[in-house]
Amino acid sequence: MILVRHEMRRAWKALMIWTLAIGAFMAITLFMYPEMKGQMDSVSALFSSMGAFSSAFGLDTLDFGTLRGYYGIECGNTLGIGGALFAALLGIGMLAGEESSGTAEFLLTHPLNRHEVVTSKLAAMLMQLLILNVSVLIMAFLSIMAIGEAVPWKEVILLHTAYFLLQTELACICLGLSAFLRKGGVGVGLGIGLAMIMYILNILANLSGRAEFLKYLTPFGYADGSEIFSRGAMDTGRLLTGLAMTCMGTVLAYWKYCRKDIL
Repeated sequence: MILVRHEMRRAWKALMIWTLAIGAFMAITLFMYPEMKGQMDSVSALFSSMGAFSSAFGLDTLDFGTLRGYYGIECGNTLGIGGALFAALLGIGMLAGEESSGTAEFLLTHPLNRHEVVTSKLAAMLMQLLILNVSVLIMAFLSIMAIGEAVPWKEVILLHTAYFLLQTELACICLGLSAFLRKGGVGVGLGIGLAMIMYILNILANLSGRAEFLKYLTPFGYADGSEIFSRGAMDTGRLLTGLAMTCMGTVLAYWKYCRKDIL
């Protein structure tokens, strides 16, 4: 618990900034909906006829003129990209660069073995992701009610659950990679790059049926807002693949860190 509290104290500013930024952007997007609602019929028809562009972002499967469609596309992309970047940066910085940041000296002053260190950092990481997602979800609910719209509870909760799992998968993969790094600065670029590659893979999968297998390689495959809102469920096969990747990243973090010389 000592290390968990230390990690939470060290990260609270970044967590607050990311939470407020994502939540505020989603709130602004939702407050724009009533003004755009009257023009949505023509906008939906335009978006649905834009061929590959429509398929890439799910504009051909959702009605952009309804709150469900609007939320699934606009708010879904905001939470998806913002949450993925936060999760990747969070995970990649957990075990990397301890020598340069002085964390190693802090760890060595406490009777903690390597397994306990990884477990504590993993717990702190998951707590931060949970705080961000619960806070953003509350802000989204309040914004929807403020504009006088009915909350599509099932789809919204399912979408936010999917993105929490997406963030957890990315964070755990990056946690495993961070155990191999000694310089935190290198990890920042790696984390951002990995998050964006995962997002692009999902876009490529949407563009062509031949590339649909890519959805099994990226967490965005089961957290695609357009598919969740149109089907009302996550794809089980892709979700199980994502859970397997989450476990692999976590195991890799334990395996490497317990053999790593942090002095």
